[in-house]
Amino acid sequence: MSILEWLGLVPAVRSEDPDAIHRIVRQLESIEPGRARFLALFAFLLARVADVDLHISDAETREMERLVETLGGLPAPQAAMVVEIAKAENRLFGATQNFLAAREFRDLATEAQKRQLLDCMFAVAAADDSISVPEEEAIREVSRELLLDNEEYLSIRSGWREKRAVLRKV
Repeated sequence: MSILEWLGLVPAVRSEDPDAIHRIVRQLESIEPGRARFLALFAFLLARVADVDLHISDAETREMERLVETLGGLPAPQAAMVVEIAKAENRLFGATQNFLAAREFRDLATEAQKRQLLDCMFAVAAADDSISVPEEEAIREVSRELLLDNEEYLSIRSGWREKRAVLRKV
């Protein structure tokens, strides 16, 4: 319990299940458990970048749904449900679960899947036609947590050059 919760200034977040990813996995019960866990982590990490500015736009949500549906092979309604849960879980538990989710994804994913996640994160960040500096930094942080080297990060980021807000100001 935080001091703010103890003082009654912020409501305490209570959960019978402290594992944010587990709640998403339960929505994917028809899928093989390992694959469901992978998709839950994927959606949670996309929500991490979308929520870096404390607001997930409709465009970001649609892009996340498209990516989860396409790459996860899920029907559109199930992909939408997974994204909504990932967004809510990220808002509630992001501060405590972000690193843990990235570390678990790192351990489950191939190198190609890690690079694909980064590219998808840039796609979500660019959904509103501009990748902000905080979004870039969040993606860079995930890249480090996935143990991708700086060259890989820069290579992926270069594909999104025209959407980078920092370059538009120059």
